[in-house]
Amino acid sequence: MEPPSSRESTAPIVRPLPVRGYIWRTDELLRFGLNSRNIKALVEAGELHRLRYGCYIRASKWNSLGPRRQARERIVAHAHGTLTTSTGGFVYSHLSAARLHGLFVWGVDDKVHVLHQTRPSSDRWGRDVRGHTETFTEDDVVQVQGLRATTLERTIFDSARMLSYPKALVIMDHGLRVGADISALADLAAVSSGKRGIRTLRKALDNADPRSESAGETLTRELMQRLRIRPPQPQFEVQSRLGRHRMDFAWEEEKLALEFDGRTKYFDFKPTDEVIFQERRREKALAEEGWRFIRIEWKDLFQERAFKERILRALR
Repeated sequence: MEPPSSRESTAPIVRPLPVRGYIWRTDELLRFGLNSRNIKALVEAGELHRLRYGCYIRASKWNSLGPRRQARERIVAHAHGTLTTSTGGFVYSHLSAARLHGLFVWGVDDKVHVLHQTRPSSDRWGRDVRGHTETFTEDDVVQVQGLRATTLERTIFDSARMLSYPKALVIMDHGLRVGADISALADLAAVSSGKRGIRTLRKALDNADPRSESAGETLTRELMQRLRIRPPQPQFEVQSRLGRHRMDFAWEEEKLALEFDGRTKYFDFKPTDEVIFQERRREKALAEEGWRFIRIEWKDLFQERAFKERILRALR
């Protein structure tokens, strides 16, 4: 019988992950009986995913999450990895606070955003962290999912000032939709002349519409405004033999509806085939009332000339 090869004899024995929990610091995995070679082997075997330095998540859990949930788990990993509790010298802010508050974000980074009163030493922030240094008080802080984060209004204020106008408008629309105080935001804007990004914030505040139900709808409305297309009525309700229906956008006189078909509209809540069936059934009933439909997807928002020609042709 041949002796085992040196490679076989030195291969680490992969110990199983703990049954309970799904996110761990390195020191926790070591206490469970794993060592550094075990951890590396579990990562290579696809059972463990490294979220950030010194913090891991069960790979099956990570792979089951969509982009929005993954971004939020990065914040949880930062809190878990840094032993952040309800107290501390910083708060989660900007886009991280937006994610904790459940706001729509579009086209932004996945970094963890933290707000400090004074800038800490350079080694305090990891590669996955974007630190911000600005004055805040405890009135600007709330507990969100057990973590210290900026209030909804402060979060919108900070996020909108660091983003381009369309991205700022996405956060502003949704923030107002979920209950942000527009007067408080206006007051913040009024006393912030000269601050970086304040013009973008004010423009987003002036053009926000809390009736928008998704980032796609916000961007569709912004594009039509920029292309100087006669604005339709958002969330327009109409009657058919099946009952009352609400359309994303509608030009009532022309009986023309514009519907944004984002992926989450069909995949988040009900079986895909059932949702599509009901959508087509609704559209057929409205067609009997003389309504015509234009359906757009994400890619259409970035083909501006074709988008404009398609709508103007339908309006004519």
